[in-house]
Amino acid sequence: MKNEITSNDFLLESALAKKLYNNYAKNLPIIDYHCHLSPKEIYDNKQFSSLSELWLKGDHYKWRLLRAAGVDEEYITGKKDDYEKFEKWSALVPYLIGSPIYHWTHLELDRFFGIKDFLTPSNSKEIYDKVSSMLEHRKTNDLISMSNVEIVCTTDDPIDSLQYHKLIAKQTKLKAAILPAFRPDKLINIEVDNFIPYIHKLSEVVEYDIDNLDKLGDAIEDRIKYFTNFGCKLSDHALDVMQYVAHTEEEVNKIFSLRLEGKVLDELSIAKYKSYLLTYLGKLYNKYNWTQQYHIGAYRNLSTNKFYKLGPDVGNDAISDSQVSIPLARLLDSLDKTNELPRTIIYTLNPRDFEVAISIMQCFQSGIPGKIQFGAPWWFLDSITGIEKQFEALGNVGLLARFIGMLTDSRSFLSYPRHDYFRRILCNYIAKQVNKGLFSPDINVLGKLVSDISYYNAKEYFGFVI
Repeated sequence: MKNEITSNDFLLESALAKKLYNNYAKNLPIIDYHCHLSPKEIYDNKQFSSLSELWLKGDHYKWRLLRAAGVDEEYITGKKDDYEKFEKWSALVPYLIGSPIYHWTHLELDRFFGIKDFLTPSNSKEIYDKVSSMLEHRKTNDLISMSNVEIVCTTDDPIDSLQYHKLIAKQTKLKAAILPAFRPDKLINIEVDNFIPYIHKLSEVVEYDIDNLDKLGDAIEDRIKYFTNFGCKLSDHALDVMQYVAHTEEEVNKIFSLRLEGKVLDELSIAKYKSYLLTYLGKLYNKYNWTQQYHIGAYRNLSTNKFYKLGPDVGNDAISDSQVSIPLARLLDSLDKTNELPRTIIYTLNPRDFEVAISIMQCFQSGIPGKIQFGAPWWFLDSITGIEKQFEALGNVGLLARFIGMLTDSRSFLSYPRHDYFRRILCNYIAKQVNKGLFSPDINVLGKLVSDISYYNAKEYFGFVI
C-alpha cells in the first residue's frame, strides 16, 4: 500500500500547488526562530540510544494521545523499557485519523531514516531496529544539517551562562547558527513560590544585591546586554493570562519590596507588577533592537494528580478562554505611546482570538514591514485546519504577504518536517485562491509570496548576524 504522506505531492492538490512547492519552497533553508532544543545536546552532538529515546521521551503531544487510548502511564513516562513503549505507540498510530501527528510520524520516518512504509504493529520491530541501528549516523547535528536549518533560536533563562552557546560558536562542523533567546518568565511571575530564590540567584549572577526595583531593572538590562553579545535577537514570554492595569513606578517598587519580604500579594498588586515589568522589558527590547514574542492563552497543569505525580510540561495543559483584547491592546499602547514598541510577535492558542489579535496588531504597525506579527499556529493548532485558519485570518484582517512563517516550538530534533508540512499547506492554500479566481495567476508574484513567507520575510525581519 503506497504511503502518500511520503510522496512529493503530499497535500498538493493541483498542478499550480506542486509548481509553487517544488520551484519556490521545497529547497529553502529553515529559520527556526523559536524552539526548546537543548544547547547542551547540540554541543555534545548527542547520540540517542534508540528510536524511543529520540521520538517518545519528552514528547507530550504523543503522551496525550497514548493516555487517551487508555495506555498505562508506565508505558508513557514510566519505567517500561524503550521497545515496550514504542510498541504501544506503534499500536496506536494506525488509528490517528485526522491527526497531524500521524502525518508528522511518517514524514519524520521518511525524511531522516528513508522509511516510506506506514508504521503498524506488524512492522514496528523491523522499523525500530532499523532506525536504532542508524542512530550512530543520526546524531543531533546530523539531524539539524539534514533539515537544511540555517538558524536555531533556543529558549534560555536570563540567569543562564550560555556556556553551550559559547562552545557551539567555536565549532566549525555545524553550519547552522545556534542562538539564544531570552525567556524571563521567572522574573515576571512574582506570585510563584520560587520567585524570591530566583531573584537571589539573579543577584549572584550580576554580582550585586537586588533589593529594589531600580536594581532589578539594572540586572535585567545587564543580562540583555550579555545575551546580545551571543547573537540574541529575541525574547519570549508565556503570557498564559493576559494582564495590563494602570500603575506607577512608586507603587510597583513597594510591591516588589513587599514580595522580597515574603509577603503574599493580592491579585491587583500582581497585575501591576507584571504590567510594569512587561512595559519595562519591551522598552529594553526596543533599545537593543530585539523582537519580543507573546505566547498567549495556555491553561497549564489542569490535573492536580498529574502535576504532583509527573510535574509540568507532561501533556497536562489546555487552551484557555480568558480575555485577550483589552490587556493586549493596553500593553502594546503603553510601549507605542513613547515610541518604544519593539518588533512583536503575538501568538494566541485559542483560535477564537485570531481575528481579535490581528485587528489589534494592525493598529500598531509602523515603519517596519510587518513590524507587529501574528505568529505561527502553535501547540494545539499546527494542523492543516489550524494553519489554514491562520492564513484565512491574516488574509481577511491582516497582511499575509508579510508573515514570517513557521517554527517548531519543539523539544525534538525530528520536528523539522513541520516546516515542510507548513510550506506544502501554504502552497496549496495559495493555489486554491488562484484556481478559484480569487487571486492573480502571475507566477512571479505567487512565487515571491511563497518564498517570502517560507523564508525571506523571517530573514529580513530578525536581521540575524551570523
